[in-house]
Amino acid sequence: MKLAVTYEAETKEVFQHFGHTKTFKIYEVEDGAIQSEKVIGTEGAGHGALAGFLKNEGVTALICGGIGGGARAALAEAEIMLYPGVSGNADENVAACLQGTLAYDPDIVCSHHAEHGGEHHCGHHGEHHCGGHEAGSCGSDC
Repeated sequence: MKLAVTYEAETKEVFQHFGHTKTFKIYEVEDGAIQSEKVIGTEGAGHGALAGFLKNEGVTALICGGIGGGARAALAEAEIMLYPGVSGNADENVAACLQGTLAYDPDIVCSHHAEHGGEHHCGHHGEHHCGGHEAGSCGSDC
């Protein structure tokens, strides 16, 4: 399987706004172990187009921070499993996913972009966040 993470290359962390991500880190996983990884640019694709971009790359699961309802629907239509509401180091979160211990919020939906003038930090705990704080585990899905 291929597992993608919205990726902030400078910090090596999960990027917090799916629709604005400029890069993904894609992990090729076989028998629960990472076989290869690569960082790819989105080539200017944004929001809804990113689901098709990931599908064309063969991605079957995505770890991200904040994500809107339209993007969630596009990913579901592309049959890409979603683990939203994640923050921190990308590699560590992928390892946690593979171990079945990834903390994520399956109900997180960014729906108030305009309220903050487009400047918010979905997936972060703080003044501006989307969704709740309940966490689940991705179990053996990764």
